[in-house]
Amino acid sequence: MDLHLRGKRVLITGASKGIGAAAAEAFAEEGCHLRLVARNAEALAAVADRLAAAHGVAVDVHAADLRQPSDVARVAAAAADCDILVNNAGDIPGGSLDKIDEATWRHAWELKVFGFINLTRLVYAQMKARGGGVIINDIGAAGERFDANYIAGSAGNAALMAFTRALGSRSLADHIRVVGLNPGPVETDRIISLMKTYALDRFGDESRYPELMANFPLGRAAKPREIADMMAFLASKRSGYTTGVIVTIDGGRSAGA
Repeated sequence: MDLHLRGKRVLITGASKGIGAAAAEAFAEEGCHLRLVARNAEALAAVADRLAAAHGVAVDVHAADLRQPSDVARVAAAAADCDILVNNAGDIPGGSLDKIDEATWRHAWELKVFGFINLTRLVYAQMKARGGGVIINDIGAAGERFDANYIAGSAGNAALMAFTRALGSRSLADHIRVVGLNPGPVETDRIISLMKTYALDRFGDESRYPELMANFPLGRAAKPREIADMMAFLASKRSGYTTGVIVTIDGGRSAGA
């Protein structure tokens, strides 16, 4: 299916690995030009070089910490012409209320919650001035399938779900669509870390995390491209009447909760 995205300019945060890197690949395959953001400049450059060589698209990279207002402003200014924003950067640690202290909680939310909001605020204004665009928030199914052992993540994701729905409910008046994705477990380094935390809490042994993953639908986590391909579709005009909604991709886990 041709998504008619060729030539679109896409800004992707957290693009050096995992879902962000998969999103960069999906949009590059559609002929989009990319601006990729992450803290790890070396890993980011490797993704950019590979995609530019494979797909013949322009790829610019921005090493930035989106916890820092100056970095957020710098990225937004460099991407003033972007058609599509994918907010993806974030790494909220697992743990229950007694294990996540205030400093850890605030540090996590500065990137995953306020990083999304602050970059969206600037990019939305730019898109409005240019006549429209699409904003995709990669959130997480813990925002609807609450988990006391991932309490900072559940609370942060729920806040971003509300942010996405509230903004997207009126955004078409500015010719901007705002949508969210709620992936469940995805085959990334991060899910291994979380599963180890859960295994330590349940079994007292983090090395037993594969036992928990065996209970996932189909006995596996989602592939990053299964999330990225939905992002590309949602960004396209084939999904042109979609805004203010969250698409959950978790193998049915939330629906059966």
